[in-house]
Amino acid sequence: MLLFFGGSLYMSIRISRKKENADGYMTGGGKIGFGISAASMTATWIWASSMYASATSGYTYGISGPIHYGLWGALMILLIYPFGRRIRKVAPHAHTIAEVMFARHGRSSQLMLAGSNVLGSLISLTSNLIAGGALVAMLSPFTFTQGIVAIAIGVLAYTLWSGFRASVLTDFAQVIAMLGAVAIIVPVIFFAAGGPELFVTGASNLTPQQSDFFSSDAFFNQGAPYIAAVLAYAIGNQTIAQRLFAVREDLIKKTFVNATFGYGASIIGIGMLGVLALYAGIQPMDGDVNNLIPQMASTYLPPLLICVFFVMIIGSLSSTADADMTALSSIMMADIYGQNIAGKKNANPKTMLLVGRLTMIGATAAALGFASMQFNILDLLVFVGAMWGALVFPVIASFYWDRVTNSAFSIAVIAALAAFLPVRFEWISLSGGWGLASDVLSVIGIGVVLALMSFGFFGLRVALVVGTLAALASAPFAIGFLHQYPVLSGSLVAYAVSTIVCVALTMMNRSRRFDFDLIKERTGSFDTVEAARTADAKGDVTLAGKDA
Repeated sequence: MLLFFGGSLYMSIRISRKKENADGYMTGGGKIGFGISAASMTATWIWASSMYASATSGYTYGISGPIHYGLWGALMILLIYPFGRRIRKVAPHAHTIAEVMFARHGRSSQLMLAGSNVLGSLISLTSNLIAGGALVAMLSPFTFTQGIVAIAIGVLAYTLWSGFRASVLTDFAQVIAMLGAVAIIVPVIFFAAGGPELFVTGASNLTPQQSDFFSSDAFFNQGAPYIAAVLAYAIGNQTIAQRLFAVREDLIKKTFVNATFGYGASIIGIGMLGVLALYAGIQPMDGDVNNLIPQMASTYLPPLLICVFFVMIIGSLSSTADADMTALSSIMMADIYGQNIAGKKNANPKTMLLVGRLTMIGATAAALGFASMQFNILDLLVFVGAMWGALVFPVIASFYWDRVTNSAFSIAVIAALAAFLPVRFEWISLSGGWGLASDVLSVIGIGVVLALMSFGFFGLRVALVVGTLAALASAPFAIGFLHQYPVLSGSLVAYAVSTIVCVALTMMNRSRRFDFDLIKERTGSFDTVEAARTADAKGDVTLAGKDA
């Protein structure tokens, strides 16, 4: 661990500048090339939590579990780029999606998106520390608490000074280490656990659903909720948006297509460790499924490969933990200080850098506190994704539809969250009329999700046709049935309610039209503003001297 974080710190020091600038700290100036961008996108999406969650899915649902987890996650990376090109077109020099929402709508929409990202990034950072702590406790003499503290300090050390620039550079090295490790470790564990014969001797350990490649249990509990959740991650997550604003605009498609394949292959592969554990009849240590991956490594790998495995997990969690830190710092720098406290024209880049660094320190301390509670990682991921589902339609519509208003955006999100929480956490009985209402909304949600996916690639007409057909085709099967799966129902209800309310309120607006060119004027580089202000001050002094 010392060598890994020491190497990352050395790389960070090598690129550090005596005077860092605010825009570089947040997005690298928006000029990051293909190789670094693709590696960073892949590394950020392949986080330790996703590895652990994929293995948990394999252990819980059988062979179809990791495929549902990895395939749909990879598809969502692919779905980012058509929306990403539109976002960069209207806001080429922005730093956060929330900053763009401020330019598009105003403060309430901005703070909703910023607030959800603060919560989401804290949960993400927490889950990565949990994954790392479980690994350290399993494979070393150190305790879980000592593990999460060491990892948090290590990530903070190399990220604190240079921010996003340090994050993307170290991602390049980390993703190479991760992909290489996966290619070696999974086959070695497979043959050490018994090879192909394990699927015969261990078949008795599986239930009929776990042994079914087309398991309905896996689809409704894992696949379908994850389709909805990861689309929300793609649109609402600041760690993804930060890389979208950082990569050169002409390289967006190329970057996200490559990241799609890298993520899918790695996560499905590592998730098979959970399937192997299921066939081998292994029980998670202390009953905690977060221990599955390190437990498989300690059981079947020789010491040298345990070190390789350790690098794989530490690399994956570090690449996402530093992304969460830089995402949180960008939100506090651009959205809280830059827009709401100082104002765009008066924001001081030096103060922004101080705010960003203090944010990283505070976020690390908060995540350490939450990590000590050892939540279930899979539950955390699905909850955050579903929470962002309330934002997906209003955010996307705001980039294309000039009639969407701030009130339509804000009321739609609040209404969706109000509907999501009782369904997701079963605060009300979903039997009788409530269950029927939930199912009807879920059917609409199915249409919305598939329509949004289609819209990015094929436009509005195809999206309307696909969404309508999907809702109609699913209605006979879903109504009266889907409320039995609250995780899936909660996500779909959030999509449906936010869409219905946003469309209804937007249609009532018949006069106000938004000029998207205004977003370019209202967002942009903070350091450029500072340079212009300095130049103006020098000009005033010169003129004053001449007048004298």
